[in-house]
Amino acid sequence: MDRRLFTILLIVFVQMVGASMASPILPLYAQNEFAMNAEVITLLLTVFFAAQFIAGPFIGRLSDRRGRLPVLLLSQVGTAIAFAMIGFAQSAVTLFIARMLDGVTGGNIVVAQAYITDIMPEKKRTMALGYVMAAFGLGFIVGPAIGGVLASEFGPQMPFVFAAVAATLTVVLTWLTLEETLSPDDIARNRGRSGARLKPIAPLANSPLLAVLSVSFISEFGFGLLIATFALFAEQVLFAGSDFAAVSLGVGLMLMVFGFAQFVTQIVLLPLALRRLSDPAIVMTGAAMRGFAMILLALASEPRFATASVIVFAIGNGLLMPPLQSLATKTVSREWRGGVLGLQQSVKSLGVIASTGIAGAMFAQDATMPNLSGGILTCLAVIPGLILWRWARRLPLMTGGGSPAL
Repeated sequence: MDRRLFTILLIVFVQMVGASMASPILPLYAQNEFAMNAEVITLLLTVFFAAQFIAGPFIGRLSDRRGRLPVLLLSQVGTAIAFAMIGFAQSAVTLFIARMLDGVTGGNIVVAQAYITDIMPEKKRTMALGYVMAAFGLGFIVGPAIGGVLASEFGPQMPFVFAAVAATLTVVLTWLTLEETLSPDDIARNRGRSGARLKPIAPLANSPLLAVLSVSFISEFGFGLLIATFALFAEQVLFAGSDFAAVSLGVGLMLMVFGFAQFVTQIVLLPLALRRLSDPAIVMTGAAMRGFAMILLALASEPRFATASVIVFAIGNGLLMPPLQSLATKTVSREWRGGVLGLQQSVKSLGVIASTGIAGAMFAQDATMPNLSGGILTCLAVIPGLILWRWARRLPLMTGGGSPAL
């Protein structure tokens, strides 16, 4: 494995450990320490994705014009500061400011993905982005367990302090081990390129990119419905009549299963799929599996059946995202890679913002409605996937630097 790729994966893993140990505890921390009610607590999720939606294209494009390394370092520092602010917060206002800061600087994952597209040959790009998803899954296995132990042994602030330390370690690791992937000529050309911003109307002139963004929005809209109500669904349906401790343990175990299944998907299943299928075909398969899994979850009435649906969802998620990100970089020329990955991240964030805003009302009507609606909608992502498949057939080698439409 390329040393730089290994370093990027280690950085993503360390950061994901920090984020996954802190995020599940944040609602309880906000409720117990700052007496915030459920309606206000859910806004902590909304402001994070709203900030990420606004900042995503800017961060990605900034990495095109200033270089990957300085933007990666800056965004990692912002994440470390945000976690520290939460850990030492004295008011609810500080929590919201920290979440907005973390959302704005959350582009470090976008820049890490852009870094990988720079260093990996095009034929290996999807697999390399799959390794990033594997690092996500592995961090998601380890993080919640560490966070639970730290919170129970040392208090609710400690997971956030530990996450800040972990983020700081990624800054040091990046500084010591990585070098810039864009040459001075690349950066100068990107700065001087006319129309240096990704205009909102630009994707309309690039049909494959529009298809990528459509799949991203639809799939993340469905995902937002799931994550916003998963714990509530577990409490009301899967673990009906159980106490808080049992529900929390059950949800935590299912999330760990999700992380493990996603890790196995990236290491085993995605390489097998790449040998037999094109990127668009894998995208359609992943979207269909995610949608089917959410429909299964809506029909679940006990934990074992729900866990099976979570495994199917994790496999679908692991198959969907890496080729979709790789396709995004292939729809544009080299100098737009960071910007288009940032644009894709913003569209994904917009999908989560929109769905989490209505998920509570849907759940109030029927506990199964968010999962059922999200599953049906996610299956529809196969339609723009067909556009990508037809486009890829016209470009069988997937070379030539992508479309110049932007």
